[in-house]
Amino acid sequence: MLRRRVVVEGRVQGVFFRAECRREAQSLGLAGWVRNRADGTVEAVFEGTAAQVEAMIAWAGHGPPTAVVAHVGVFAEEPEGLAGFEVRGG
Repeated sequence: MLRRRVVVEGRVQGVFFRAECRREAQSLGLAGWVRNRADGTVEAVFEGTAAQVEAMIAWAGHGPPTAVVAHVGVFAEEPEGLAGFEVRGG
């Protein structure tokens, strides 16, 4: 089980990034969450197998068709055993 926190920069708010991120994560069977941050970035946490997490990080590198991703920061964290994937406020 891996956990990665990602911070996605670019035109990533107001382009359905969070909803599409949740859809993609659920299709991969990942746990975690995604939220908008006040600085215009999107933050997400992915928990799952290495293959699941890497696939989701790769998706975050481009996001939905309307997004323009400039950079994805990836940070390793200890898994918490999350269940399900949710869009959080913020």
